[in-house]
Amino acid sequence: RLSPCLPSPLLHCFGEAKMKFTKCGIKSLSISYKFQNININDDGNSNGSGQQSVSVNNEHNVANVDNDNGWNSWNSIWDYNSNFAATRIFHKKACVVHRINKDVVPSLQALEALVKEKKGRGPGGPPPKSLIYSINPHKVSDLDQFGQSISGMCRGVPTYMAEEMEGPSLFFDLEVCFNANIFSILKISFCGEIA
Repeated sequence: RLSPCLPSPLLHCFGEAKMKFTKCGIKSLSISYKFQNININDDGNSNGSGQQSVSVNNEHNVANVDNDNGWNSWNSIWDYNSNFAATRIFHKKACVVHRINKDVVPSLQALEALVKEKKGRGPGGPPPKSLIYSINPHKVSDLDQFGQSISGMCRGVPTYMAEEMEGPSLFFDLEVCFNANIFSILKISFCGEIA
């Protein structure tokens, strides 16, 4: 039965459609505020790191870094709530999880600003900070301890824990480490064998 204030069924249906459209528009607006996507094409550089993009989710306090470079592609999630980060190394078919070193890794807000700054001016500026990790060869059995984002990315893939090494190590030839460099902001090296 129609409301007495609506003169016809056609107007009633149009009003509902308009209301739903308005709700969708507001929802879309809030999503664009929560996620910040920044793309940088790095095809012509000397390191050949390919194209990188950073997605920042302020609502869940997570950053996602994608490096698209063919066989050397990787994806990294930094979960600032759990204080863990994980990098999925596609050619090794493995994930490596490590603690976020808050003294070296920029905050979520600083990461967003630094990436935008690097995108605007290109290479140059101060050298990136570096972190070197030693990979523990034993597989992680419980991914849930690292939070939902990391657990979701690494589920079904052999996952290893890595510990930060202070300064250069004589035990690793850094030439054979896997490097996940985030633009010109941060150089991360994962050293050790993954089965």
